Amino acid sequence: MDIQSVKVAYFSPTGTSKTVAQAVAQGIGLNNVEQIDITQPGARKQPLKVASNDLLVAAVPVYAGRVPGLLMGWLQSIEADNSPCVCIAVYGNREFDDALLELKETLEKQGCKAVAGAGYIGEHSFSAEDTPIAVSRPDEDDLKHAQAFGAKIKEKLDSLASADRIPALEVPGNHPYKEMVGGISADFIEVSEACTQCGICEDLCPTNAIDYENDVMVDVDSCIRCCACIKGCPENARSMKASKVKEIAKWLADNCKEPKQPVNFL
Repeated sequence: MDIQSVKVAYFSPTGTSKTVAQAVAQGIGLNNVEQIDITQPGARKQPLKVASNDLLVAAVPVYAGRVPGLLMGWLQSIEADNSPCVCIAVYGNREFDDALLELKETLEKQGCKAVAGAGYIGEHSFSAEDTPIAVSRPDEDDLKHAQAFGAKIKEKLDSLASADRIPALEVPGNHPYKEMVGGISADFIEVSEACTQCGICEDLCPTNAIDYENDVMVDVDSCIRCCACIKGCPENARSMKASKVKEIAKWLADNCKEPKQPVNFL
């Protein structure tokens, strides 16, 4: 196939999905690469068009085994023209469950043809000093794996005459998809006196859930528990307080210690 460009799209509040997607794109090795960061709300208002000679590399974090719900509107607005795509689910060392299948099937409904899929591990959003979960993942080995995966994708594309020749891609997952988790309060962040009201947390928040006049105030109905504000605070002023989210973090830290490895589907 004559692929002219790579479009790398990612939702990545804490940077893990972005890092993996960029490593895969690096392995693919084309010079014409466009970065499409849909982490911030404004970016998700811009629809994406993908041509038949574009390769879309789409990476999303896994939220309780599913594609984050706030991404579905943007994903379902993509306009593709029998365009090859790579689907990547980045998860916090538990399971990616149905997220990869959901991402693949959503993109295919928009006119993409899935040529490859993958599950990679990223440091869990809930990971902290007292609840370490996949700390510093993706690590160097993960990124080497992602680059090698990209090279294999390029080899596969080069072996095919057209997108019509892409065989059906099988990835793990179930129908119906895993039920969305609900009923967990997002009132889990506490802010210490170290907060300087610098506004960095506001800029990092992918849902505008933090008050622009007072960084301590969080709209719990908008918060998606990505913890970008906690991990990105330069003063370490934000942390998890006793809450259901903290209980989940402790459970994950206790029960998901064994490092999982990336998996590829070609």
